[in-house]
Amino acid sequence: MDIATTGAIERIARVLAGRRLSDNADGDNPHAADAVDAAWRSYRDDAIAILKTLREPDVEMERVGDVAVWLRMIQAALDQAETDPG
Repeated sequence: MDIATTGAIERIARVLAGRRLSDNADGDNPHAADAVDAAWRSYRDDAIAILKTLREPDVEMERVGDVAVWLRMIQAALDQAETDPG
């Protein structure tokens, strides 16, 4: 399994920025990488809200995994967000 070197909050924020900016999604920029680099911090609060929503796994998630591990992983990402303001 690959392990990301970038924190979950930043990765989610970058995806949100990319969806807004890139013409591969909802934007109009054919080369959005630099724009995403400049804008992702503006999507940080949205990323945190998404992770807070995911604290509660749904029935399918609970069925296939360890909820206690899931909760600790999500909390670790949220704790990292508090100590690293981006």
